[in-house]
Amino acid sequence: MDLLALADFNLVARHGGFGRAARAAARPKATLSRRVAELEASLGLRLFERGGRTLKLSEEGRALSERTAALLTELDETAAAIASGGSTPRGRLRISAPLLFSQAAMGKLAAGFAMQFPDVRLEVTTEDRSVDMIEEGYDLAIRVNPDPDATLVGRAILHDRLVVVASPALARPADGSAAAAVVRGPATGPEVWKVSTATGRSTIPVEPILSLSSMIMVRDAVRAGAGAGRLPVSLVSQDLTAGRLVSWGDVDGPEITLWALYPSRRLLSARVSAFLDYLKTAFPTGAPDELAAYVGG
Repeated sequence: MDLLALADFNLVARHGGFGRAARAAARPKATLSRRVAELEASLGLRLFERGGRTLKLSEEGRALSERTAALLTELDETAAAIASGGSTPRGRLRISAPLLFSQAAMGKLAAGFAMQFPDVRLEVTTEDRSVDMIEEGYDLAIRVNPDPDATLVGRAILHDRLVVVASPALARPADGSAAAAVVRGPATGPEVWKVSTATGRSTIPVEPILSLSSMIMVRDAVRAGAGAGRLPVSLVSQDLTAGRLVSWGDVDGPEITLWALYPSRRLLSARVSAFLDYLKTAFPTGAPDELAAYVGG
């Protein structure tokens, strides 16, 4: 495939027309039209639907643009990095991060990184879903306990665990009756939480009385005394130290691990490498107390 013709096709697709693309790039309109026509002929596909006054991508053209635009940008940035010695991170860095981590730490991280690397245009999107990094053009995704994916590689950046906490004014029922609980997500009725303490394992029957959509909201409701809650220790360690909350035990289950992931088929760019190093500086060992201290600092 002719990469120059492909670049011209993406130029026209990005600007929505041959005339606008020609003016933006200071290129002859006839040249762009000819190059796109040659690309269509070589592929045996119609990449644009041409009307009297309109031009829009065909289904095949949209798929080609989505899959190649980011790769061409990466090629341009790689060439620029090599020409400048390759040591200075620059260009756009798109990151997808989960809600809780974004609320707790991402603003501070992004600000510090932007000041240290002013040539990088950092864009952070908050979402808990598993994004398609290739299709959606993300350079890095931060995810909690991600499923194995052969198309992605990465490193663990933080470790955490869940604890059951409550206000000191709310005593844990000693007679086996259900404790009031604040839960994230929809409540499904009475539950039993399994916990481990210094004296061994036990169960806590609970009756959800509040269903909230974020861990921050759950923590605030628990602080206010509405009920017990299951929360990451990094989010409540300072409350536990200050006595604002007390622990009823560690929740049984797997450790919470936060991963930074990037597409395995791409070379690790200077800007991605710089952000990974920045995360390592912020959280040298990845322990829960480091995140708690970072958030509270």
